[in-house]
Order: sequence, then C-alpha cells, then structure tokens
Amino acid sequence: MPVEITWWGHATCTVEDSGVRVLTDPLFARRLAHLRRRRGAVPPPEAAVADVALVSHLHADHLHLPSLARLAPGTRLLVPRGARRAVPGFARLARLRGLPVTEVAPGDEVAVRDGVRVRAVSARHDGRRLPFGPQLAPALGYVVQGAARTYFAGDTGLFDAMAGEVGPVDVALLPVGGWGPYLGPGHLDPARAATALAGLAPSAAVPVHYGTYWPIGLDAVRPHEFHAPGEEFARRAGLLAPKVTVRVPGHGERVRLP
Repeated sequence: MPVEITWWGHATCTVEDSGVRVLTDPLFARRLAHLRRRRGAVPPPEAAVADVALVSHLHADHLHLPSLARLAPGTRLLVPRGARRAVPGFARLARLRGLPVTEVAPGDEVAVRDGVRVRAVSARHDGRRLPFGPQLAPALGYVVQGAARTYFAGDTGLFDAMAGEVGPVDVALLPVGGWGPYLGPGHLDPARAATALAGLAPSAAVPVHYGTYWPIGLDAVRPHEFHAPGEEFARRAGLLAPKVTVRVPGHGERVRLP
C-alpha cells in the first residue's frame, strides 16, 4: 500500500499509512510572534485529525501549544524526552485536552496501531525552548514504519551518521529552508538536503520547512530564500540522487508515494 503525504505548510504534514494518520509538528497559526503566514491558507479542521502527533523539538514553530490544543482528545503525542518539564504550560495543556504524552529519545520505538510503529532518531539542531533555557530535551527525527517507511527529519543539519541511524526508508520528508532570510547552523538548505537524500536513498522525497512563514517587514529581503527552496531541492536531487522521485506539493496538497 502506498503512503499518502499532505503538506500543510512549514514542517506540518499528515502521513497516512495503513489507515493510520500521523501528524508532524502541528502549526496551524496565521501568525507566530514576528512571523506571518505568507503562503497557503491556515489548515482546515481536518488537518488536526490524527492518531498520533510527532513533535521534533521544542521551538515554538514546532511545539506550538495553541495548535496542539486543536487536536481531538485522545490524540497521542510523541515528544522529545524532557519536553514536559522544559515547556511551561505543556503538561497542563495535554492533561486538560486529554492528550496522552509519550516522551522519547533516539532509538525509542512506539507502537501506534494496526502494525504502524514510530521510531525516534537523532537530529542535529538546537532543540531548546527559545529564547532562553538550558538544553533539556533532544531534537529528534522520526521514522514511521507501516506499509512504507517514512522518515520525517524534523529540523536538522547534515551529519555523518544520518543514513546509518535512520536506516532504509521509502519516503523522506526533508527540511530545505526556514522562516527567514538566513539559515543558521543545524539546518538543511536545498544543497545539503540533496546531499542527505543521496545518502538516505529512499524511493521518494518531499521537501518541507520552507515557503510558509516569513518575518513581518522583511518581504523584500532575499525573497528567493522564501520562494525557491522546494524546486531548487528537486533540481539538485536530480543531479545527486536521480533515482529518487521528488514531489513538490503545494500547501494543502496530498501526494501518493512511492
């Protein structure tokens, strides 16, 4: 059975495999602090329907409390180990909304249902709850293992052990940009994401984490960093990993893979 991926924008995707809906880094906001949603409508209510939601790290554009509050009671949350004590209000929100929380670290594997399992893997990213606070929880990626094996990288830089730790996968959801005109360390741009893709060697890939949010007032500053990363990743992937099928969906578009 193929897997279906819906990209809602930024790092938010629905992975549908074997009748199980897995939601990644839910972010349903029109505005977040100094960021404004510049492309794609705010996701509809059905985007918040999931059996399990995966949170890759504690930054507010990945662990977003108002968006988690939109999930139906009973939706399971997988979060980095330490998230409940690191993020003020998170444990209380989960308790009040009836969202069971499982904290995981790299190597942990959790059964969801109907034979679908999720395995946490490492990421290279500053996973602290900014703008302050100690490093209390790791940044993670996840591998959803059902009829297909889907790697959601979260937010990460390129690292030597990536392909070995992730293992064989069929689909890779890779970050290729960000929300501002410059990417700091611990991120993938189109070139580095294509290099990661060549090492992972999945059957198919989808670029994410670009082209949704942009700082207010910076519309004219390096606009190509906002618009271009998805297609630039596809171009570079064609050179470095020509056997991989790359799909570049629009906001809210569902693609069927592999």
